[in-house]
Amino acid sequence: MSELERKKEDAIWIAKTLFERGRATGSSANLSFLHEGHIYITGSGTCFGRLTKDSFSKVAMDGVHVEGLKPSKELPLHKMYYEKSDQIQAVIHVHSFYAVMYSFLKQEQVTDMVPAYTPYLRMKVGTIGLVPYAEPGSQELFGYFREAVSKSDGFILKQHGPVIGGRSLMDAFYGLEELEESCRVAWTLDEGRRERVDSL
Repeated sequence: MSELERKKEDAIWIAKTLFERGRATGSSANLSFLHEGHIYITGSGTCFGRLTKDSFSKVAMDGVHVEGLKPSKELPLHKMYYEKSDQIQAVIHVHSFYAVMYSFLKQEQVTDMVPAYTPYLRMKVGTIGLVPYAEPGSQELFGYFREAVSKSDGFILKQHGPVIGGRSLMDAFYGLEELEESCRVAWTLDEGRRERVDSL
């Protein structure tokens, strides 16, 4: 098995696992990884529960589509994450329940929004920044993300979902799962804050 085939196999397993755990529904999620100077990202309209080796788009680092399916409309989020650090080799974006719910609360620390109630989020990801709401795939959203990307390690798009990068696909997957669990713990412990839901 080639390295590219192995990465695609990992991506397919991760996507199916996230789909089965309810972290992604329909065609709403996307993931990508780097390989030999190109971004491989799930194609537009693909479903995490049904990915195959042909479900990916090959894109140059400048964003030009090289081959395969039309890339996800949220490719710019992935591209900006890769430009943040050469340590980032994979990015996953889903709409997981507790991360989305926690983003509705008024946040005092928008560059470090998820409390460190357990040590593992800091260990596996670091700080989590809140990106203001804008329509998915819009230039407004990409502008907000561009402003936030240098200020935190991982991100939650308000009312939308987490975007987590890692040194590998599995590293990003572990970080994403830890973020969702941390948001579940925070949502449970911070019951009194639920009255302070931010304006929509």
